[in-house]
Amino acid sequence: MAKAFVFPGQGSQFPGMCRDLYDAHAEAREICQAADRLLGFSLTDVMFNGTADDLKQTRVTQPAVFLHSVVAQRLMTIERPDMVAGHSLGEFSALVACGALRFEDALLLVSARAQAMQAACEANPGTMAAVLGLPDEQVVEICQATDGVVVGANFNCPGQVVISGEVDAIDAACVALKEAGARRALRLPVGGAFHSPLMQPAAEDLAEAIKRTDFHRPFCPIYQNVSAKAETDPETIRENLLKQLTAPVRWTQSVQNMIAEGATEFYEFGPGDVLKGMIRKINPNVQVG
Repeated sequence: MAKAFVFPGQGSQFPGMCRDLYDAHAEAREICQAADRLLGFSLTDVMFNGTADDLKQTRVTQPAVFLHSVVAQRLMTIERPDMVAGHSLGEFSALVACGALRFEDALLLVSARAQAMQAACEANPGTMAAVLGLPDEQVVEICQATDGVVVGANFNCPGQVVISGEVDAIDAACVALKEAGARRALRLPVGGAFHSPLMQPAAEDLAEAIKRTDFHRPFCPIYQNVSAKAETDPETIRENLLKQLTAPVRWTQSVQNMIAEGATEFYEFGPGDVLKGMIRKINPNVQVG
């Protein structure tokens, strides 16, 4: 019975996140305090005492979700995973969990990624929208037929796709998707067009940081967003992590491949439990904890 550890991405944050773990466990306090020192500001103060708006700032959101996920996984008594995966930002937590990245290196990369993405959002304004009730292929076709930059960004589970791109193109695609029978095609309250070509400046900014970071061979495979395949080669992992900024999150396919290759139990670590719901929709027969 193979165990899979999975980690959520941006959007799962909430005020007070990780406070219960911090108060209850000395190890959690040590990890959180180390993060504050590395980042040069009190991330934990924003996590514990900040408002929802404070936590929506990309430079805060990404390291906060990463930190909560790592703490939650470190405190669990479950034996080591047989495979791991993370949704978008969650891929960094997964890389720590499988030994491909040191916690400290991953945190600094997450911080650099967040700042690069924030700058790209300001330089190339965009947005995202959730689409419910249409097959993936139909959503992609409608995006391709829409003028402007609009692409499938997150293939989360059957019947749930997030599209990303320029504001006008997203609005036009939403109209076309509803006309095609989508149950919902609604803009999301996000700060930019993540996982789209509009994030190319962020990829260029992040490339140097990723290049100078040490990646190690993981003790188990990581199913990366870009390929949805089991990866163990450090250089391939490094390349995929950079491509991820402008490429779609192939979550449905990743989970399907994990199950096909033996995963029977999935454990989500981080704020919230959004991935559990997605996995149940992808395959209701696996155990989700």
